[in-house]
Amino acid sequence: MQRSVYFPVYFPHIRRRTLRTAGTGAVAAALGLAFGVTSPATAQPAGTPPTPAAAAAAAAAAAATTVAPAGHGFTATLTGEATFKAGSVTVTCTTSASSGQVPAAPGNHNEAGPVTSSATPATYESCTTSMPGVDATVTTTGTWGVIMQNGSPATAGLTIPSGGVVLKTTGLASCTVTTAPDSAVTVNGTWTNGAPSTLTFTNAEVPVKVEGGFGCPTNATTSAFNATYEITDTTDPASQITVTG
Repeated sequence: MQRSVYFPVYFPHIRRRTLRTAGTGAVAAALGLAFGVTSPATAQPAGTPPTPAAAAAAAAAAAATTVAPAGHGFTATLTGEATFKAGSVTVTCTTSASSGQVPAAPGNHNEAGPVTSSATPATYESCTTSMPGVDATVTTTGTWGVIMQNGSPATAGLTIPSGGVVLKTTGLASCTVTTAPDSAVTVNGTWTNGAPSTLTFTNAEVPVKVEGGFGCPTNATTSAFNATYEITDTTDPASQITVTG
């Protein structure tokens, strides 16, 4: 299965480069990087009636949620590709992973809303850019979180701290793309129970700030992220990490 992930930088010809991620903090459900972002692009003006989708999301947020098995560790491993795109810049990675742990009981159940979890910042490797002569590095920092919510479909939101992801390119184009430049954001992905369960981000928007000279998409204010992660139980490989009511 293949998914694309878009992030802040694009280049017309593909050349293989390694994208390195370092950082500390807690990140949920792999990452997320999930998520229906609440940002200037998606926020509703004050006093505006909620859209049907927003109303449905609000109703789902009140539903009971259970993440199981309680206390089990998990890994989130990319299947296919992850792509980050902002403006005319695209970085594609084929290797990405994170790990975390489901809260111990009774913290793995919330009668009236989501369950929060944590995970390590995702690593990104075997990456390419679409511009010859360009190298890319990614650094993650700060405290990350994951929010899992039962619903139809179930969701997993990744909370990224302000400036929590910084992508830099060097070579023919020297750009710096900073995620959530002003404040922390939560990005929402779709969770599907299975063997293994999966977390999918489809054109998830994340606010970004792009700085640099020629070739850098400095007018871009959002990045699109696409990726699918398989979630496996590391405490008991015969079990599955699930999100239910």
